[in-house]
Amino acid sequence: MKVSYHGHSVVKIETNGKTILIDPFITGNSNTDLDAATVQADVILLTHGHGDHVGDTVDIAKRNDALVIASPELADMLGWEHVRTHPMSIGGSYTFDFGKVKITQAFHSSSYVNPETKTIIYTGMPTGILFTAEDKTVYHAGDTGLFYDMKVIGERNDIDLAFLPIGDNHTMGPEDAALATDWLQAKQAIPIHFNTFRFIKQDPQSFVSLLPIGVGKVLEPGEGIEL
Repeated sequence: MKVSYHGHSVVKIETNGKTILIDPFITGNSNTDLDAATVQADVILLTHGHGDHVGDTVDIAKRNDALVIASPELADMLGWEHVRTHPMSIGGSYTFDFGKVKITQAFHSSSYVNPETKTIIYTGMPTGILFTAEDKTVYHAGDTGLFYDMKVIGERNDIDLAFLPIGDNHTMGPEDAALATDWLQAKQAIPIHFNTFRFIKQDPQSFVSLLPIGVGKVLEPGEGIEL
């Protein structure tokens, strides 16, 4: 399994002959190395409905005939755009031909904002994602704040790689993300959701410095890890 980071909260997993994108916010993301018009994907996993996570999902999914996995409300919205979807809810898991997806809780908001009509649409509960394939498990925490049930997630899952937000303001900051790494018992932890916008400026090395040697690692956009 190859796992790569592509700026903000964008993660790509290549396994079992499939390419999976998580939260493909590309257009408007100054930190990504991807091109929304050419990126390939068989599957798209979404943690929640904010624009900096749903991003280019509709266009990518239509161009690739990709399956989009999201909360029921968000899946319904994307289905109206004629995108193939598979709805999942917190606590649920499903084994696909490319791997197993389990949906965890996360603590933050989740909505679609239309500035033209000045409306805000609820897009279901925010989530984290546990993805397992080739006997390896990757955890993407979405935009969550620290919550104590991360200890349970860590106790019940053998997490090889965790992607954790460190930007603060809208998510955990470095200190809380470091504690989350400990609670999750993650073998490796990668910081995400930082430096894209003014309010989430962080030095990712400050997160790494709080972890045991070898656990934290900063990935540049386009850089990956083999699991």
